[in-house]
Amino acid sequence: MHRHDPQYYVSKLELVPHPEGGYYKRTFESGERTSDQELKVNFAGKRKLYTSIYFLLRSHDVSHFHRLKSDELWYYHAGSPLTIHIIDENGKYKEIKLGLNFDKGEVPQALVSKNSIFGSSVMDGDTFSLVGCMVSPGFEFQDFELFTQRDLLLKYPQHKDIIMKLAYEKIPENS
Repeated sequence: MHRHDPQYYVSKLELVPHPEGGYYKRTFESGERTSDQELKVNFAGKRKLYTSIYFLLRSHDVSHFHRLKSDELWYYHAGSPLTIHIIDENGKYKEIKLGLNFDKGEVPQALVSKNSIFGSSVMDGDTFSLVGCMVSPGFEFQDFELFTQRDLLLKYPQHKDIIMKLAYEKIPENS
């Protein structure tokens, strides 16, 4: 397999399909835990201080719009640049380009603040992007919320174009 083939990374890093789209593997997690009483977060039980994954997205896939109760730091690793699409808590839309071409406004790491609705896509063409994501407090699927196009269009009609591209028409059964 060619080094620039996404299947190379999926195989070598033992990535598996992610419910939001793309492939992932949990790589690191804190041995320490915290509760929402120490933080400005509302969740049941305790969470690891942080969790980290590899995440690979191919150009013909998208990471569908979702929300976390924690901050998520993104780190560029390989492949093409990746665009993170964010609708923040105030309903403002912005894009962050994750990559290494600083002259084109790309950055090698970025923060998606907790409670933002976000997804991602890879630049056009037959390519992929490999990134790392660290969530703090640590990621748990019970804090993961997917959205339908209808859900988001009712609240953010001004962002129709990106919502139609990144939100599910219907949430998949096994998400």
